[in-house]
Amino acid sequence: MSNTSRSTTPSTTASTTTASSSSLDGLKVAILVADGFEQVEMTEPRKALDNAGARTRIVSPAQGSVRGWNHHDPADSFAVDVPLKSARPDDFDALLLPGGVVNPDTLRIDEKAVAFVRAFVESGKPIAAICHGPWTLIDAGGVKGRKMTSWPSLQADLKNAGAQWSDKEVVVDGKLVTSRKPDDIPAFNREMTKLFEHAREPVAH
Repeated sequence: MSNTSRSTTPSTTASTTTASSSSLDGLKVAILVADGFEQVEMTEPRKALDNAGARTRIVSPAQGSVRGWNHHDPADSFAVDVPLKSARPDDFDALLLPGGVVNPDTLRIDEKAVAFVRAFVESGKPIAAICHGPWTLIDAGGVKGRKMTSWPSLQADLKNAGAQWSDKEVVVDGKLVTSRKPDDIPAFNREMTKLFEHAREPVAH
């Protein structure tokens, strides 16, 4: 099993989403996941961020390592860089929320996870969420009035929470970028990288 996603294997997704190897130089990105995240929705965006110069860190309530899934099947395990219990939102510039059904369903009932996400919402830091990832944003108060997309089964939940949902491969609304599924990863990575390039700009109030 693998304990890292920093592969050097050529990838269409990565190569088409990073215009510069240093466009995100030193940017600190938290990747919040629990066991059961959709593996490709973590590894491919992480690869794009790393290739652009970002410093990505897996934050998780899991102890030591956290396990991804490929659809309905268990996949690889990845080292947890920062345990959720000791993670500080102030230490990061941006947040990535991968999908997978079990992953956000676990995070949204974890008070520390919800508080961690809420801190990014309230501080205006950029957030990228794909597939079922936006589920946790509902509990963190981050969807009301926002234009966004997700895996189709989240549509009613997001609309009920006040989001303006649409069925598009990627939606950008201010400091939030969302996508629907693994097939959307190239577009998701492209827009996430663009958004995160402005992560260190002062937040307008």
